[in-house]
Amino acid sequence: MIQIGLTGWGDHPDVYNSSSSKKEKLLDYSAHFPIVELDATFYAIQPERNIRKWIKETPDNFRFIVKAYQGMTGHHRGELPYASVDEMYNLFRLSVTPLQEAGKLAMILVQFPPWFDCTKENVEEICFVCAKLHGFDIAVEFRHQSWYSPKFQLETLSFLKKLNVIHSVCDEPQAGQGSIPLIANTTRPDKVLVRLHGRNVAGWRNTTGDDKAWRKVRYLYNYNDTELKEIQSAVQKLKQETNEVFVIFNNNSGGHAAQNAKHFQKMFNINYESLTPKQLDFFEGEF
Repeated sequence: MIQIGLTGWGDHPDVYNSSSSKKEKLLDYSAHFPIVELDATFYAIQPERNIRKWIKETPDNFRFIVKAYQGMTGHHRGELPYASVDEMYNLFRLSVTPLQEAGKLAMILVQFPPWFDCTKENVEEICFVCAKLHGFDIAVEFRHQSWYSPKFQLETLSFLKKLNVIHSVCDEPQAGQGSIPLIANTTRPDKVLVRLHGRNVAGWRNTTGDDKAWRKVRYLYNYNDTELKEIQSAVQKLKQETNEVFVIFNNNSGGHAAQNAKHFQKMFNINYESLTPKQLDFFEGEF
């Protein structure tokens, strides 16, 4: 089964009904896609009331890929806003547990930063994070090229498999050490994650030092048919190796993610059932 979705639901104008309010964005989104990447959890551990609200607003079969809090992956700068590391992990576990209990947690995405290279210390850090998140399905995504170097690629995949961790397969700009190649390999027989970040080489690295401006252009990319066919081949390979392939389009700086995802869905002749029963007009006749 191939599950296709987008990063977040708050910034995809193409999927919203013209008559909907801001509070209905998730409802509108879930009429189109069966999964979503929840990235709000990266910036702050979400209160339980938010999680339960999102559970209530989505169909029974809808699932969330929850992005791990930045303090858990080495992205956070400065002092953590928690009394201890243990408190941070305990609060995160409490936050996402309702999703798991509702059957709506696809996995927790642990995305490490571009400077997190393949070293003994970082291997130990991955083991630590996985131990702290024991009981949840975990996907690991790297951003440093060294994990997939000829010297370490097989060992990296074997290590993830030994930990029973889901491999996050990425399509992203090839812009030096802070980017990884598309390695279409699974590490579990039940799930694999594919994240599509676009191929904006010029915008991938923050050369200006302006984080706010950089984030606006980093994922500015519109996949063409040839590129989507390349990704389709990789997904077809993964589909032969695992039960479910979760595909997330993250190229949304210019609003291209929804249209790319819909086109990709059509390429596989996929019709999702049990979505939110709400009539939306944007995509009618478009594909």
